[in-house]
Amino acid sequence: MKALFVGGTGTISMAIVRRLVDELGWEVWLINRGSRSAELPEGVKVITADINDEELVSKKLEGMYFDVVSEFIGFTVDAVERDYRLFKDKTRQYMYISSASAYNKPASSYIITEGTTLANPYWEYSRNKIKCEEFLMEKYRNEGFPVTIVRPSHTYDERNIPLGVHGNNGAWQVIKRMQEGKPVIIQGDGSSLWTVTFNKDFAIGYTGLMGNRHAIGEAFQITGDETLTWDQIHQTIADALGVELKAYHVASEYLSAVGDRYGYDFTGSLIGDKATSVVFDNRKLKRAVPDMKTTVRFDQGVRIALDNILSHPELQKEDPEFDAWCDRVIAALEKSKEAV
Repeated sequence: MKALFVGGTGTISMAIVRRLVDELGWEVWLINRGSRSAELPEGVKVITADINDEELVSKKLEGMYFDVVSEFIGFTVDAVERDYRLFKDKTRQYMYISSASAYNKPASSYIITEGTTLANPYWEYSRNKIKCEEFLMEKYRNEGFPVTIVRPSHTYDERNIPLGVHGNNGAWQVIKRMQEGKPVIIQGDGSSLWTVTFNKDFAIGYTGLMGNRHAIGEAFQITGDETLTWDQIHQTIADALGVELKAYHVASEYLSAVGDRYGYDFTGSLIGDKATSVVFDNRKLKRAVPDMKTTVRFDQGVRIALDNILSHPELQKEDPEFDAWCDRVIAALEKSKEAV
C-alpha cells in the first residue's frame, strides 16, 4: 500500500508515518518543506516542495498514484480546493484532518458523536474547518470524490503536554511555574471534563481507516477513552514533576477579556473549545477499526513527554511575557477580592 502525506512531520502525522513504516509495511511519501526530516523512519520518501506551489507539485506528481492521500495542513477552503484539483485522479482515498473543535459550542449534550452539529461562533479556525468539510463532502456526494473526514481532539506527543492556558511559546513556561512553586492558571473551576490522546494511540485509529472502504464518505472522531477534569490533568503533570500544584482558577470569560488583547486567543481556544466539557462516543470508529484502544494512559504519556522535554533544552522555550501576564492576572484578581 502506498500513501502520500501533505505535511507528515507534525504531532499527529509523525506517529502515523512511523506506524505505517515500522509496523504495517506501507510505502510512504511526504510533501513538505523538509522540517523534521531527520526524525522520519528510514525509507520514507520526501518531495521537498511548498504544497501551495500547485504547478510545481503537479509536475512532481506526474505519473504517480496513491492508495491514500492524507492532508494534515489544510486549514482553509482554498487548501482543499487545491488538493481536489491535485489529487482527484491520483488516489483511492483522500483523508482530511478536521477538528473536534468544529462541534457546536455549546453542544446540546456533553456526549459528542459524529452526528453532533458542527457550529462554532467563537473560533474562526473551527469555522474554516467546517467549510473545508462541507466542500469535500459536496464533492463526494456529487462526484464520488473518495473523502474521509477525521476529527481529532487534544492530541499530544513526547514534545508537549496538554494545557488549557499557556502562552504563544507552548507549555514550557507553565512547567517552569510549577517547578518554581508559582500559581498556575486553570480555566473555570477546573472541574470541566476533557479528553487527551497520546499520538501513538491516535495513529492506531487513523491507520485503521486508511484503505478502509467503510470509511469513504464518512466522518470519524479519533480520541482516547480517558476523560479527566482540568484539575486532574494539571495535578498529574505536577505529580510527574514531583512538585505541589498551586492551582489558580480563573473564569474563561475573564481570561478571554484580558488575554485576547495580548495575543492569546482564549476566546477561540477556551470558550470555543477547552472550556466546554466533552466526552467522545467513539463507537463508530471502533466498529470500523476494532483495534482502536487507549494504550498510553495520561499519567504515562505525561511522564514520557516531561522526560523528553526536560532532557532537550531546545524544547524549553522561555516565555517571560506570558509569565508576567499570569502574575498580573493573579494580582488583579487578588486585589479585587480585597476591594469587595
